[in-house]
Amino acid sequence: MSYREFTSSSGNVFADLDLPHADDLLAKAELAAKIIAEIQRRRLTQSQAAGILGIDQPKVSALKQGKLSGFSIERLMRLLLRLGRDVEITVKGRSRPGSVARLRVA
Repeated sequence: MSYREFTSSSGNVFADLDLPHADDLLAKAELAAKIIAEIQRRRLTQSQAAGILGIDQPKVSALKQGKLSGFSIERLMRLLLRLGRDVEITVKGRSRPGSVARLRVA
């Protein structure tokens, strides 16, 4: 059996791909995933979700396809609020002295 070389993930695929603003991209993806999960949990059609979210159906479709360039982190948080989900922002010190500060969605 041959062994393949691999690199462990940092936990952020966008950082692993060396994309700019990787933390922002990951936060947007995680927020979008929470929106999609709530839409699915409620068994809403895209049209029904659009009505609740105050956006048009093509935007819901884009969201479900992961096309997030038209959505800011703030806008995604507002969509969660419209779905009746609480959004909590916590600001705290770095986990380790000298480490890089990070943005995270839990």
